Amino acid sequence: MAFVYRRPFALTTCLKQLPKAATPSTRAFHTSPKPLNLHSKILPTLTKSRNHFQQTFRRTYIQQPGQVSAPNTASLSQRLLYGAAIVGGTVLATNLVFNRETREDGGMPPFERQYLNETFLHTGLGIGIIGITAQALHRSGWSVRLMTANPWLVLGCGLVASLGTMYGTFATHPDNYVQKYALWAGFNVAQAAILSPLLFLQPALLARAGLYTAAMMGSIAFVGATAKQEKYLYLGGPLLAGVAIVAVSGLAPLVLPVTAARTLMWSERIWLYGGLAVFGGFTLYDVQKILMHARMAERGLVRKDVVNESVSLELDFLNIFVRMVQILGMRNQKR
Repeated sequence: MAFVYRRPFALTTCLKQLPKAATPSTRAFHTSPKPLNLHSKILPTLTKSRNHFQQTFRRTYIQQPGQVSAPNTASLSQRLLYGAAIVGGTVLATNLVFNRETREDGGMPPFERQYLNETFLHTGLGIGIIGITAQALHRSGWSVRLMTANPWLVLGCGLVASLGTMYGTFATHPDNYVQKYALWAGFNVAQAAILSPLLFLQPALLARAGLYTAAMMGSIAFVGATAKQEKYLYLGGPLLAGVAIVAVSGLAPLVLPVTAARTLMWSERIWLYGGLAVFGGFTLYDVQKILMHARMAERGLVRKDVVNESVSLELDFLNIFVRMVQILGMRNQKR
């Protein structure tokens, strides 16, 4: 009965397949009808109907196990080779285009190299603190509460927390280690609190964006470190104007109506690709500014402060990373 309840029309289909008994049209009165062998004719027919019924049930409710295809190692190796070629080609092309005039002092002096390495170390530590803190906040449910809050409130509180801790770090004397590193850690926590909703995205996409960001910043930093002294410091003024335009274009969705589709599209492009160009230029400018500060600190003109230098590189990294994530996400949606 369970089969009938699940497939109510299967029984009717099976019964229609039963052959109709042929009845003779005429019969002589002097002959007696032949006895019908019901057991030999009807039983095989019922057996066929039952088999047909069971086969129909199996095709409907029993699914064939899916075949798991083995990963294509050749395709993975090709992607890794393509990625390595792209990164290497980017470094080579950037060095050839922007770094035709190298340093005239025979290389980077030891004090400048040490100053730059310590700055990069603090930059890596800051990025690591941001990543770990963002993961912890995301698991605690902070990302959901942040996304459901008022966007103007999030923007205001984020700016106050970020700018307050950043300028507090800049204003603290390098000898006051506790206060300086506490404000620096607060700045990283504020950035993590703002960026934690990015963890709703796929980890593979975030990893690719981080790899591309590191490759882009690494190639530009290499150019800035090996170029002539103070060659790109003139970019400070144009880059400041560019970042103002990018910031205004980023606020356009909060101000413009939804019907202004074309304006919103162009503002998004300015925020994405214009922001990549601007913060790539800031990376080049900041590296040369760090080397200039290293030379000044060696002469005793300024205090050595690698924490302040790392904040600038962290901001460059985060702004490029966010745009890389959005560009890669848009490419995945088009596929």
